[in-house]
Amino acid sequence: MSKTISHEVRLASRPKGIPTAADFALAQTELESLQDGQVLVRNLFISVDPYMRGRMNEGKSYVPAFELGKPLEGGAVGEVIESRAKEFKRGDAVTSNFGWRECFIASPKELRSVSRDVQSLSVYLGALGMTGMTAWVGLHLAEIKAGETIFISGAAGAVGNVAGQLAKLRRCQVIGSAGSEEKVFFLRDECGFDIAFNYKMGPVAEQLKLEAPDGIDVYFDNVGGETLEAALSSLRVHGRIIACGGISGYNEEKPRPGPANLFNITTKRLTMKGMIVRDWLDRQEDFEKEVGGYLQAGKLINKETVVEGIDQAVGAFIGLFGGKNIGKMVVKLT
Repeated sequence: MSKTISHEVRLASRPKGIPTAADFALAQTELESLQDGQVLVRNLFISVDPYMRGRMNEGKSYVPAFELGKPLEGGAVGEVIESRAKEFKRGDAVTSNFGWRECFIASPKELRSVSRDVQSLSVYLGALGMTGMTAWVGLHLAEIKAGETIFISGAAGAVGNVAGQLAKLRRCQVIGSAGSEEKVFFLRDECGFDIAFNYKMGPVAEQLKLEAPDGIDVYFDNVGGETLEAALSSLRVHGRIIACGGISGYNEEKPRPGPANLFNITTKRLTMKGMIVRDWLDRQEDFEKEVGGYLQAGKLINKETVVEGIDQAVGAFIGLFGGKNIGKMVVKLT
């Protein structure tokens, strides 16, 4: 059988500040012949996500750092094009962590079968993928209740828009912040947020106080920085914070000082919980059943920004830090 040629994106250097194209390299590779118990997969869609920026730094974190000169990793959904393992057959749709490449060889335990009846399959990287599950987990951790007011930062992103839609389904009042008027309209008109505002139009604390004069019960934090400080001022007594992400500081070479009003956690008896979605993988079936049902019933939308071609993956990733995406940023491989 002829060899399989694949293209992959490798980390060429560790970024300083915002990543640039020079920090990456697009390489061609020839895959080894398939062995017994292995599966050859062609990726159809790959995911680029803000958390990947942390893995580009040297040093220890909650996930291993990417290695220089090696292909990057990330979520992907693809199809089996050859199998020498009983668990999969040609044409099966699978998800994996072998993103940033066109084709790869894996063992069955490194793949997860998904239904081809769901279209587009890229939904398994968005609302039915790790970003959707992150939103679902965060709301569980916050123990949100009907009638409560929840504020979500980065609300037009992959996690934020799903978190807001799920909170509305739980009969909460939902407020979101985003970085453009287009995103504000998306949150209100498509996702059903009660209130949305453009954080670039004025201090977040002032806008949040204007939109929620009586305060908020829950803050779903995807941003950190100024927005976290604003939320600490707006939270009511016994309010809760879900610390999901902090994209405002991902490209900082030195950590920023913490919020000046952090003592509000004490005076207001607030609860702040950090979360990593991989800790909840034993609940993945519960998540898929609930959120899949909402998608099938048309109660929840899966919004994507799609770019095409492995050669566009780096630009798509860098674009995350400039707010180029609405919903999930996905790279379609052709």
